[in-house]
Amino acid sequence: MHLTVLSKGRVERAIQYIRDSFFAARSFLNLEEFNLKARAWRDEIAHQRPWPGDDSRTVAQAWAEEQPRLLPLPAHPFETDLIKPIRSDKTLYVRFDLNDYSIPPRAVGKHLTLVANSSWVRLLDGGQEIARHHRSYDRHQRIDDRSHLEELLEEKRKALGATATGRLEQMVPSAGELLDAAFARGESAAGQAKQLRKLLEEYPATEVEAAVREALQRQTPRASSVAFILHRRRRSGQHRVRPVDLSRHPHLADLAVPTHQLEIYDELTSDDE
Repeated sequence: MHLTVLSKGRVERAIQYIRDSFFAARSFLNLEEFNLKARAWRDEIAHQRPWPGDDSRTVAQAWAEEQPRLLPLPAHPFETDLIKPIRSDKTLYVRFDLNDYSIPPRAVGKHLTLVANSSWVRLLDGGQEIARHHRSYDRHQRIDDRSHLEELLEEKRKALGATATGRLEQMVPSAGELLDAAFARGESAAGQAKQLRKLLEEYPATEVEAAVREALQRQTPRASSVAFILHRRRRSGQHRVRPVDLSRHPHLADLAVPTHQLEIYDELTSDDE
């Protein structure tokens, strides 16, 4: 019993020493930086202190004497990876340890296997690895693989090719680039396309194209920015107002508004009774 208490006390003192000497004076951005600083502290500080009970030796010297007596490590390391089944929802991400990791679009909505260790988070579809990310120890972070985002954008572009958005890009060639940039910033591509199509009802396609290019140059890829640029140009007289299209209202084609004599309005300002 005495030996057990003594051993426990030594362990507790060692833990306290590490807390006060190492953790209290350092900060870490990631696990790799932590390990790098821990090894430097071990070699330069912890191992150079006197061995308890024998000031003639350092901890490093005592460790060098003891090391040959220790059993070797197993030839094959123990499997310590966390393995768990996981199902992706309707988005491009799966959540693990309060962070979101991207997956290929083809894996959305499927049952997957998540394998995590201290450095990596891997996603498997059956026995095939479909995603690999550096593990994040932050909270509420989104860890993206650029190839997953590009694949999703390509699928959306193909799906929208025969739709109203595809026709929008035919009228406004730079619209596709703006929609991609807006999507990368978290905007809804469909919502942005709808607003651009509404602007085409009021402004000529050439003017909308010019405004889209200016919005891209200003790094404000949003339909609201395009609308502001068009409104500003209209106020400054940089483009003409689009004529009203009456093709859907044929009953107004023959509408005539009678012109009144302006003298009638002049009489309203007269002082005569």
